[in-house]
Amino acid sequence: MSRVAKAPIQVPKGITVEIAGQTVKVKGSKGNMEWTVHPAVAVCQDEGAIKVAPAEGQNDAWAMAGTTRALLNNMIVGCGEGFIRKLTLVGVGYRAQAKGDVLNLSLGFSHPIDYPVPKGITIETPSQTEIVVSGADKQQVGQVASEIRGFRPPEPYKGKGVRYADENVLRKEAKKK
Repeated sequence: MSRVAKAPIQVPKGITVEIAGQTVKVKGSKGNMEWTVHPAVAVCQDEGAIKVAPAEGQNDAWAMAGTTRALLNNMIVGCGEGFIRKLTLVGVGYRAQAKGDVLNLSLGFSHPIDYPVPKGITIETPSQTEIVVSGADKQQVGQVASEIRGFRPPEPYKGKGVRYADENVLRKEAKKK
């Protein structure tokens, strides 16, 4: 049985949550999000808290209720504070530059890579070797960071490539003579 679903979600000030049937709308300073809840889960709001409970007569409803609670909490945190994912470029000549809604990457290929920034995501480059991906949707921020990392994942011998700021790359020993 899920214990996650039993914890109520506290709604901070500055965020409005509207529940109409199975549709939940969250509005905050960082953005607006809307999501349709699975029919096996009931969502209710009272006194600044949102409660999630499984519907009657459904198998695996507790698991779905725990997932729903986690996703709703991510929506509330994202609309209030937002999510940030930091990437670093390791390698000689590797550079990143944000130009409007395009991220220009130079990763040692014969051509530069122009990555179009999706709507709802902001990309900043504080330095040439740092990329900061931020937005209200946790899944979308992670997906964009993963796509950027996928252009040149870190390799295990020299550690060159695009990596998450908190990522630890296991290094292999080079071939011996």
